[in-house]
Amino acid sequence: MKSWWIRTESGKTVLELRDVPAPQAKRGEIVLRVRAASLNRGELLASIGLHSLDAPRPAGGDGAGEVHALGAGVSGFKPGDRVIGRSRGFFSEYVVVPVEQAFPMPQRLTWEQAAAIPTAFITAYEMLLPHGKLKAGEWLLVAGASSGVGVACVQIGKVTGAKVIGTSGSSKKLEQLKDVGLDVALQARGGGFAPKVLEATGGQGANLAIDLVGGTAFPDCLASLAKQGRLAIVGYVDGVMKAEIDLEAVHGKRLRIFGISNAALNAAERAEATRGFVRDVMPAVADGRITPVIDRAFAFDELPAAKAHMESGAQVGKIVVRVQ
Repeated sequence: MKSWWIRTESGKTVLELRDVPAPQAKRGEIVLRVRAASLNRGELLASIGLHSLDAPRPAGGDGAGEVHALGAGVSGFKPGDRVIGRSRGFFSEYVVVPVEQAFPMPQRLTWEQAAAIPTAFITAYEMLLPHGKLKAGEWLLVAGASSGVGVACVQIGKVTGAKVIGTSGSSKKLEQLKDVGLDVALQARGGGFAPKVLEATGGQGANLAIDLVGGTAFPDCLASLAKQGRLAIVGYVDGVMKAEIDLEAVHGKRLRIFGISNAALNAAERAEATRGFVRDVMPAVADGRITPVIDRAFAFDELPAAKAHMESGAQVGKIVVRVQ
């Protein structure tokens, strides 16, 4: 079968298309015939140590497809079922998925929309609900709201009943985000937005802030928080890994700072996150309250061009490839 692999060359990630044997399902696994797969910045750019590549490996972390084969001990699925899942190697014609990382695909979704869900939406879910404790009526700040995870945060935040503030360096992107529920749009590249957040919230500040930008946005995210506010760190689009912390603000306002990464999760932790997401968020996807936003879909053999599009920073929502 055809399969895209990823490797590091001169400090950058490079994609190469290989012919490899089709995978076989072991106990507790299913094999999917992949129909669409999603691009994720952490894997494809490998800009931080958590995503570094010691050796070439199959590329692609999530997508959607039809059940092709079942391993021993698997129940709840049958050949032909439409399934969404997370696993290494989704930029291939077939992929093996642990059964605990697979869940049914709602009929209302296209293959591309379904492929956009797993990594971005489960990451957003973990930040907002289990760890971020977001509640209806609270203020949510999303710094870097136009990314795949950023758009998912806006959508889950609105379904939760929060009021959502988003930042982006592009006024055009912010206009697009209003269509998925963004309440307050702040044009800012990096930092400089904290005074506007405080103004928008009547001086209260955001109850939960999501830093998808990196070190340049961190100080403003911190300064934007309300008393007992929470700050999640997940992205480094700006490439800045360090930032100063206002310890007096953290201490005086009883703030909580935490990080979210899929790279360090073990199988049990991934399974727990997926179960929670399916329980708490997928009903809103199934009934139409949430529809994944697709920036652009590429053909399977255009994956390098899709990666270049991601590197350009032009996207709003998710970039996907069709695997037909």
